[in-house]
Amino acid sequence: MPAFRQVGEKQLPNPVLCMAWSPKRDLIALANTAGELLLHRLASFQRVWSLQPSEYTGKEITALAWRPDGKILAFSLGDTKQVVLCGVEKAEILHVFSMQNTVTCMHWMEVVEENSALSSFCNSEDESKFFLPKLPTLPKSYSTTSKIFSEEKCDEIMNLMGEIRLNILVLGGEAGSVELYAYGMYKIATLTEVSGTCRNLSLSGDLKSLSVISEVRSANESPQICYSQLDTGLLSDCLPEVSRMARKFTHISTLLQYLHLSLTCMCEAWEDILMQMDLRLTKFVQEKNTNTQVQDEFLELLLWGQSSPELQALLMNQLTIKGLKKLGQSIESSYSSIQKLVVSHLQSGSEALLYHLSEVKGMSLWKQKFEPLGLDAAAIEAAITAVGSFSLKANELLQVIDKSMKNFKAFFRWLYVAMLRMCDEPVPPELNKMTQKDIAFVADFLSEHFNENEELFDRKGKYFNVERVGQYLKDEDEDLVSPPSTCGNQWLQFLHESTHLKESPLLFPSYPQKSLHFVKRIMVNVIEQCLQKPAEVIGKSVKQAAFLPLYTAPDSSSENTPRLFELPSLWNDKKAKMHYVLFCMPEISPSKLYLLRKGTDVNRSVPSSVVSVDLSHHPDSADEDHSAAQSNYLYRCLDARFYDDEMLTVVLQGAEEDNRKRVLAQIPLASTLSCETEFSWEPNMTLEQQSGAIPCQELVLGNQWRELENMKAQFAAVNGIRKVACVLSANLRHIRVFEMDVEDEDDEGPESQNASADQDGLETSMNSQGLEEGSGRAEDGAAATAEQSQAAFPNSQEHLESEEALELSQE
Repeated sequence: MPAFRQVGEKQLPNPVLCMAWSPKRDLIALANTAGELLLHRLASFQRVWSLQPSEYTGKEITALAWRPDGKILAFSLGDTKQVVLCGVEKAEILHVFSMQNTVTCMHWMEVVEENSALSSFCNSEDESKFFLPKLPTLPKSYSTTSKIFSEEKCDEIMNLMGEIRLNILVLGGEAGSVELYAYGMYKIATLTEVSGTCRNLSLSGDLKSLSVISEVRSANESPQICYSQLDTGLLSDCLPEVSRMARKFTHISTLLQYLHLSLTCMCEAWEDILMQMDLRLTKFVQEKNTNTQVQDEFLELLLWGQSSPELQALLMNQLTIKGLKKLGQSIESSYSSIQKLVVSHLQSGSEALLYHLSEVKGMSLWKQKFEPLGLDAAAIEAAITAVGSFSLKANELLQVIDKSMKNFKAFFRWLYVAMLRMCDEPVPPELNKMTQKDIAFVADFLSEHFNENEELFDRKGKYFNVERVGQYLKDEDEDLVSPPSTCGNQWLQFLHESTHLKESPLLFPSYPQKSLHFVKRIMVNVIEQCLQKPAEVIGKSVKQAAFLPLYTAPDSSSENTPRLFELPSLWNDKKAKMHYVLFCMPEISPSKLYLLRKGTDVNRSVPSSVVSVDLSHHPDSADEDHSAAQSNYLYRCLDARFYDDEMLTVVLQGAEEDNRKRVLAQIPLASTLSCETEFSWEPNMTLEQQSGAIPCQELVLGNQWRELENMKAQFAAVNGIRKVACVLSANLRHIRVFEMDVEDEDDEGPESQNASADQDGLETSMNSQGLEEGSGRAEDGAAATAEQSQAAFPNSQEHLESEEALELSQE
C-alpha cells in the first residue's frame, strides 16, 4: 500500500514558473507563463482566485514568497522590475515598489529570537493609538481611473505590517543585488558582497547570517554555482532597535501611501465633476457670436437687470433653468467632497506622519542605540519640515475652496433668479434678496472665471477658467496660474520684515507659487532620502563570511526550466541554528545527493559539514523477493526540498534502462547526517573537484515513498507544517497534490482517482464557459458531482494519461 494520499490532479493550460505553499493554510500559489498568479486549495486542487497580468505592474512573474502569517503574497516581475504585495483574501494589490535589477529569487522570514528588550518593545509598540485618532476609511473611487489601487483598501494598506514581530522580505537579483525589506515594505539593507546572479537565498531566524546561492559567470567558462554566507551580525546585535526603527518607518511608508490615495480621490472628484461643468460653460462661452465679452454682459445683467438677446438665448437654450440648478448642486457636492478629504484625510495623515517622524527623531538622538543603524537627526528634521510644508499647502487649499464655494454659490443663486425672471416665473422669497456681500461674490466670480485673456486662452485652450482649485491638484512643476493673494496678511508681512524669523528653522516654508502635488512630491522625496540612509549603513556592515564554489552548472540545463525549480535549495533550521544547502552534481555523481551545513553563527564550527546520500538502491518494499530483484536499480535525483527540519522530500528517476520510472520519497535527515567521517575542505578547490572525498551514506526510505505512475514528474513543492506536497511534471503543466503523513485508503484506488480526474474535467469545462470554479463545495455534493461528471466526461482521465504516455514514449 503506497504512502501518501493523492488528493488532487490537474492538467493546466499554461506552464508553471513558480509554486509555493502557504505557511499557514492548505493553499498553494502558482505563477505561469501567461503572467497569471493563481491560488489553489489542497482539496481537489480547486482554484480560489486568479490575478491577471496588468500593464501597470507587469506580466513576467519571476519569484514568489509568502509572508510568514500567510496573509500576504509577494511576487516579482521581470518586465517592469517591480515587487508587488498582494492580499490573499481578495486578490488585491496592496503595495508596489520598484527595483533597479530584476528579482530572481525571494525569501520571507520571521525573526524567532527572543530577548527582554524586544519583548518590552512589543508591549509598548502600539502607544500611538492612544495619541492619534484612527484614520478614516477612504471613500469609494469616483471613477475607474485608479490604475492599481482601489480606495476601499485603506484598512488592508494600514495593516500591511501584520504581527508586531519583525519579518523580513529578502530579494535577490541579477548582478549580485540583494536587498532586505522589513515587513515587505521598508528597505533596511542593501548588500554589495554577493557576486553573480542570485539563484536562492535564506536569512536565518536569529538574523545572524544570510545564505545565498549564486551563479557566477566568467569569460569563456561555464557558469559556476557558488554558496556565500554573509555575516548580518549588526541586525542580530541591534534586534530591538532594528525592530523599532523598521516598525516606525513602515508606519511612515503606509501613511505616505494613504496620503497618495487621498490625493487620488481628490483629483478624481475634481476631474469627473468640475471638468464636466468646465466643458459645458466653456462651450456656452465659445458659442457666443457677439463682439462684446461675456464678462461684460454678465456685469450688465448684474448691475441693470437686463441682458442682451444673445445672452438670454444662450442661457435659456444652452444651460436651461433645470440644467443650471443641477450643475450648481454638482459643483457644491464636489467642493464639499474635496474639502472633507483635505480635512479628514490629508490633515489627519499629515499629523500622524509628524508624530511618527518626531518619534524617529527622538530615536536618532539616542546615539548609543541608533547611531550604528544610520539614523540621521538632520535628515529626519528635514523630513519633518517637508511634512509641515505639505500641511500648510493643504490648509491653503482649504481657504481657496472656502472662497470658491462662496463665489460659486452666490453666482449660481443670482443667475438662477435672473433666469426665472427672464421666463416670468415667480421667484422664491428667500432667493429674492441680495446683500452687498453677495454682489461682491458674484463680481469676484465673473472677474476670476470668465476671463478672455489671450495668455490664458493660449495655455488652456478655452475661455472659461475653473483653475482656482484645480491648479492645486495638477502634478506639474509650473507655478500656480492664480496664486492666492497675500495682500493684507499681517503675519506674512511681519515675517518678511523680521530679519530673525525670515530664515528660522522653526517655520515651515510655504511654497506660495506651487501646487499641492508639487509640495507632496518634495515631501515624499525628502522622506525617502531619510529612509535610505539606514539601508546603506546596515548594508555596508554586512560582510562575506564564507564563499564556497560548489560545482559547474550543467550545460544540459534547459533555458525553459524556471530557475526557482533548479537545485540547490536552502533551508534554515531555527531550533538548531543551522543553514542547510541541498544540491546535486549530475555531471560528476549523477546518483548522489549532497548536503552542506553551516551554522548561522559565522564563528561556529559544524561537524560533518558536507555529506552525500547514495541513491543507488531501490526503495525498501514489504515484498522481500521483489526488493531483492530490484536491488540493482540506480536512481538519480530530479528535485529535492526540505520538508521540515527532520525530513527531505525528493523526486527520483530510474536509471537509463528504466528512466520512465518516477518516485516521490521522504528521506530522514538524521540518517543522512549520521556519518562520522569528517570532510576536510580544500580552500583552493571547488567541491566537485573534491567530490570523491565526501562522506557518503546509503539511501534509507522505509515505506515513505510512492511511485508516480503515468506522470513524467520533475519538480516538487512541499510544506511540512501543513504536511502537503505538490509534484509538477517536466512539461510544467501536469500537477499532482498529496497529503504526506497519511496512507492511501482502500477505497481510493483507480476508480476514485478517475472520479477525481473527471471532476477536474468538469471544472475545466465550466471555466471554458466563463464560470468560476466553486470554492465552498460540501463533500457530499462533491461526490454527487463527480458521479455526474463521470457520465458527462468519461474520457477526461484517458486523455490525461494518453498525453503523459506520449511524453514518456518520447523521452
